[in-house]
Amino acid sequence: MTAAPQNKVSSSPCEEAATLPARLLRLPEVMARVGMKRSAIYQRMSEGRFPKSRSLGPKCAVWVEAEINDWIQSIAEYSGRTDS
Repeated sequence: MTAAPQNKVSSSPCEEAATLPARLLRLPEVMARVGMKRSAIYQRMSEGRFPKSRSLGPKCAVWVEAEINDWIQSIAEYSGRTDS
């Protein structure tokens, strides 16, 4: 028995991101992605220059992956404009 060929319509990355469920990141992964230490992340959060964490419990802080990705993109775009 052979399977019928699948005709997948490729979608853009934006459409794929919109359909994926939100992913939550813990502090070690956020630190690895942005290249900053814990104290720098929390300092920038308090200044409003970094996405806010969400509390899942008394000792569990998480960040929304899409917000971290957007922040990284905004830093990259800002850096690109000042180099010109």
